[in-house]
Amino acid sequence: MNHFKGLGELLDSGGVYYKFPGNTVQEIFEVLVKKVPVPPSISFQDLLQAIKEREALMSTGIGHGIALPHPRNPLAVKIEEEFVALIFLENPVDWKALDAKPVDTLLLIVSSSAKSHLKTLSSITFFCREEAFINLLKERAPRETLINYIKKTELEWET
Repeated sequence: MNHFKGLGELLDSGGVYYKFPGNTVQEIFEVLVKKVPVPPSISFQDLLQAIKEREALMSTGIGHGIALPHPRNPLAVKIEEEFVALIFLENPVDWKALDAKPVDTLLLIVSSSAKSHLKTLSSITFFCREEAFINLLKERAPRETLINYIKKTELEWET
């Protein structure tokens, strides 16, 4: 049976980071790969190169000050290694987002398969349309508040 991790579970694995340093996309990526819990099967250099290459194709800025950096192809070897890291930037950065607004919130996605990557993207897209979630991001809500909100919402989907 295929078990997909929910966004709440992925954030539990990846973490939530506040006042994240960096003034350019490249600077942020350099620090990012050293701070997030990269599994042993993925080298920091491979992750850095993969997210830089994906960003070079087209901005991952989706609007509302949010960007979704991710490798173009799955990097995690096992589903247990998948994670999403939520990063609140100290300084908003020009991410070349579709709405031209600076980005101050990142959700780094690291998946083990195209299918789980698409499920995670779909979940993030849903949450990014929810006013309550956007407000939690804007308020820089505590990690527990964010993850509890996501997990509670995901439980409601199942019922």
